Amino acid sequence: MALKREISILYPNIEGVEYHTMPEVAFHDLGLDQIVEKLTQKANERTLITNVLRTTTDRPEVAEYRIGVFEDICNFPDMRKELLELLDKIQFLNDYGSFKKDHDIKAGLWEFLHRLSELDDYINTVDAIHACLSDTPITSDGLKALKTYMEKVYEDSLFKELKQDIHSLHADTDSLRSITIGVNLNKSFEVDSIGLVSVNNKEFKSSGILGNFADALAAGKGIKEGNDWNGNYHFQPITNKTGELAVNFERFGTFYGLMQTPMGAPLAASVARVPDNDGGKYITHYFDKEVSKLLSHLTKKLERILSKYVTFSIGTIVDLIPEFLFYVRWAEYLEKLKSRGFTFCTPKVAAGSGKAMDAKGLYNFKLAVAGELRPEEIVKNDLDFSDAHTVYLLTGANRGGKTTITQAVGLLFALAQSGISVPAESFSFLPADCIYTHYPADEDKTMDLGRLGEECTRFKEIFSVSTGSSLFLLNETFSTTSFEEGYYIANDAVRALLQKGVRTIYNTHMHKLAAEIDAFNEEEQTAKAASLVALSDEGVRSFEVKIAPPQGKSFADDIARKYGVTYEQLMVKKEHVEDV
Repeated sequence: MALKREISILYPNIEGVEYHTMPEVAFHDLGLDQIVEKLTQKANERTLITNVLRTTTDRPEVAEYRIGVFEDICNFPDMRKELLELLDKIQFLNDYGSFKKDHDIKAGLWEFLHRLSELDDYINTVDAIHACLSDTPITSDGLKALKTYMEKVYEDSLFKELKQDIHSLHADTDSLRSITIGVNLNKSFEVDSIGLVSVNNKEFKSSGILGNFADALAAGKGIKEGNDWNGNYHFQPITNKTGELAVNFERFGTFYGLMQTPMGAPLAASVARVPDNDGGKYITHYFDKEVSKLLSHLTKKLERILSKYVTFSIGTIVDLIPEFLFYVRWAEYLEKLKSRGFTFCTPKVAAGSGKAMDAKGLYNFKLAVAGELRPEEIVKNDLDFSDAHTVYLLTGANRGGKTTITQAVGLLFALAQSGISVPAESFSFLPADCIYTHYPADEDKTMDLGRLGEECTRFKEIFSVSTGSSLFLLNETFSTTSFEEGYYIANDAVRALLQKGVRTIYNTHMHKLAAEIDAFNEEEQTAKAASLVALSDEGVRSFEVKIAPPQGKSFADDIARKYGVTYEQLMVKKEHVEDV
């Protein structure tokens, strides 16, 4: 799967990068689904965070790119907050604005003004994003690429023209303050027709309807000759679909009247006492239509602007929003954990090629999330992957931390490859093309093949798609049958993993398997196996691991002595009873 976008802070444009999808079962086995629930309460954000975590590649450049972006977002919280607010505005315009709608030059005045406002918001937001990135000393290639893109938009001649056009349009529309209505009367002083006369840049002053009429009659020579309105005004009659008068006005004695309304108020309110059933519903449509005719040069200009600019960059910026949110939610959550004393470090991508991983002071991220232990109570460990330590056979007492350390390593890779700081004192690695897990399946999923059959089938499927760049985590694999059968199958599985060179932690109770390290390493292959032991002292689990020969018998001795069931302890008790 290849991902390529014009600008991205998660997926850099690097030739030949292939992305893989971490299996859903591996995501669950690592406990990442539970962790994501802690980051946000919003279902859509959980989905996008999950998708990023499950999208993996072994290309070191991608990991370095993401790590750099996350560092900048963590180091500059003010920038993070400002960009989040600005991107929210862009998202709102994209979701609820008219940018994705078909633009009709015959659209009404009110829609015209709304679109104009949206474009102005868009321009101001682009300006603010450009200023925010320019004023912050960012160092990551990802945010520098975003800054370069915003500079390209900001400096583009089309964007500059857009700003000028919007300023010009505002100069025209900001002066709209009132509408002049004309009423034609018949010989009986009854309304014959009514229409729009002009759109004005001044508001009418409040005065009585009858007073205005009387003043008009008394002024100068009385009723004005003709209908010349001191300019080239045109009367636009209101008619319905059949050509008949669409509005009948309630009488005030012999006269009919209109009340002035501010721009933007419901136009039906500008008509004095219009009955509900006499065609008054057409008034808003009429005025909207006719005023737009007077502003046709503006609406045509707006159409040209929309077609030229709206798709220019807003879609690209909107695509960045979920990517930015991914980093922000992680930054916010890790800040909370750091405030409680938990340690995190910036991962480093190792140089060269091979099986490299070197972790110092690592611990399972879920221990911090659960909040059941204080930071000082968590046992930290050191672990590495190399050609000499490619496949670990991890043994130790039950509940001694084997599954915890296995899961911890998977979480280190999953977080680091997404750019997120990891729970360790230091961590360098070469990314895995994908993370696979083989944990015991639920019993209801094994009814057709049986538990052992299901384990074998699933192991073969995972092994067949894994590569020398993969990470393979096995938890008590082939343990659902007799020891001899499980050992026989596991022996072949380990040999195959070594031949392919897959970085592996195999957590198993089969100490005999771990005792075969020398035999495994005698075969001709670069990758080598190592025995890793979860330590225990006289039955007390330390949750520490170290490279050492398996200690199955000593573990059993420790447990037996702790609970008093060694032969000597039992015989001492028997002799004591006989003596009594």
